[in-house]
Amino acid sequence: MKLATKIIHAGMEPDPSTGAIMTPIYQTSTYVQEAPGVNKGFEYARSQNPTRKALEEALAAIENGKHGLAFSSGVAATDAVIKLLQPGDEVIAASDMYGGTYRLFTKIFEKFGIKFIYTDTTDPANVAAAITPKTKLIWLETPTNPLMNITDITAIADISKKAGTLLCVDNTFASPYLQNPLDLGADIVMHSSTKYIGGHSDIIQGALIMNDDALREQLYFIQKSCGAVPGPMDCFLALRGIKTLHLRMQRHCENGVVIAHWLRKHPKVSRVYWCGFEDHPGYAVAKKQMRGFGGMMSFELKDDSTDTTKKVLSGTHLFSLAESLGGVESLINHPASMTHASIPREERIKNGLSDALIRLSVGVEDADDLIEDLQKAIG
Repeated sequence: MKLATKIIHAGMEPDPSTGAIMTPIYQTSTYVQEAPGVNKGFEYARSQNPTRKALEEALAAIENGKHGLAFSSGVAATDAVIKLLQPGDEVIAASDMYGGTYRLFTKIFEKFGIKFIYTDTTDPANVAAAITPKTKLIWLETPTNPLMNITDITAIADISKKAGTLLCVDNTFASPYLQNPLDLGADIVMHSSTKYIGGHSDIIQGALIMNDDALREQLYFIQKSCGAVPGPMDCFLALRGIKTLHLRMQRHCENGVVIAHWLRKHPKVSRVYWCGFEDHPGYAVAKKQMRGFGGMMSFELKDDSTDTTKKVLSGTHLFSLAESLGGVESLINHPASMTHASIPREERIKNGLSDALIRLSVGVEDADDLIEDLQKAIG
């Protein structure tokens, strides 16, 4: 089954009682049992819900995986993966990553004795050098948030397998339409489904997808025991969002090409971070492992003063100043004070994230209107 067809039909079966083509919203906390321990596969909604089950099957299908698990947020999904570990275990993570992930690692899990080693994962040799007998997990983002760095998933998967570690890839920026890490050797794929999977800025949700049965059982146990599960309405909205994922991503990619090249030619822009440029250090890898380059990008102005940066951030109309990404509407963001504020400034600067960096989530509006909006703000 081709990807577009799979996206439309994955996890979707007509409701057996009514024939409804859309999965119903099973707004219930519990299920009547025929006798003690005798049920129809559902006992309590924290553990199972038919709407969530349909979503989890759809998530698995579009990531070419066997199992999917839905969570109440992307951070909750990340939390579940780290809970696979024990005190004393080590995690190798990308030095350029989402600020919320960094905060979870450093402020929550470090105090439980888990050690996080941050390195530039764009060079597989750095990952190989960081491996120790205590390494149990490698955590990747590719493309990274917000500098759009690219890591070769296959190369890191080879290192991971030789070391006997798990490899989890945060695939939020690419979405399942542009990249499928399980096909490239990853053990777990993580999504903030809030973003491209939902696609309409109306849910908070996360997902994990994997192939290994035992790993699924471990993560399912964490999911039901810790209870960070999405409600049925959010699952319904995510299912609806998936149906148009391919259409939206096509337009995100088309607009991304136009906006990235326009920004690069702008006389007041000093640098554009977008993995679709042929001179991007990760272009060859991105072209190999992705189907397109997406609508996420960042840029810096030649005048990198605080006042000028704030003027641009507050000067757009179609690009709304807000956190998050991946919705049909375009968003503009200041990572240093918003999505990555939890990372100490010295760490941000060391990793190349300047105070002047501006991140764009290019939506599906008309590209000419988006350019006009940016032009008015940049001047």
